[in-house]
Amino acid sequence: MKKYILFDHDGVLVDTEFWYYRAGERALADIGVTLDKDQYLRDMAQGLGTWAQARAAGLDERTIDGRRGVRDDYYQRYLRTEAIEIEGVVEALTELSPHVRMAIVTTAKRVDFDIIHENRHVRQFMEFVLTREDYGLAKPHPEPYLTGLRLFGATREETLVVEDSSRGLNSAVAAGIDCAIVHNDFTKAQDFSRASHRIDTLAELMNII
Repeated sequence: MKKYILFDHDGVLVDTEFWYYRAGERALADIGVTLDKDQYLRDMAQGLGTWAQARAAGLDERTIDGRRGVRDDYYQRYLRTEAIEIEGVVEALTELSPHVRMAIVTTAKRVDFDIIHENRHVRQFMEFVLTREDYGLAKPHPEPYLTGLRLFGATREETLVVEDSSRGLNSAVAAGIDCAIVHNDFTKAQDFSRASHRIDTLAELMNII
């Protein structure tokens, strides 16, 4: 039986994965560089992202740093204007809350996380939130989830990670924690062979814990 759940955030609790990609795509398109989606997903699985292709296209670090700010502006605009709700999330968390302690471990930056949750009801279920500023090494390194275990004072065996990407899955596996992969159209083609569970919605977590 599981007593703790560590949730990834983007693609699991809110539908933001595509919009992060789209923001980077626009930031590079503004200067004539194409961001290939399939390569982006392969890079993300290795803990890389938008700028791997930018470097491959010959952009220098100063230009890339400038594009980061543009990407962030686009992304925050999308967060405020696009429909990023995932149906049934709050209902699933409500059902889970009497049975498990929950927290979020995300690679999102704190500023983006706070924008997303200005008017949402997810944080009320969480004992803590770890954003990218709260640990040294990002997924697929195990540090983010090991940090979550430490804050809970939990063992690996009594904890479940919920993810939607192979990068997050690899982080959980490296930390020695069972991982349930929830379906996400944006990441569905990634390798999830090491997942302990595959689910279509968070409502199915009640059958796992």
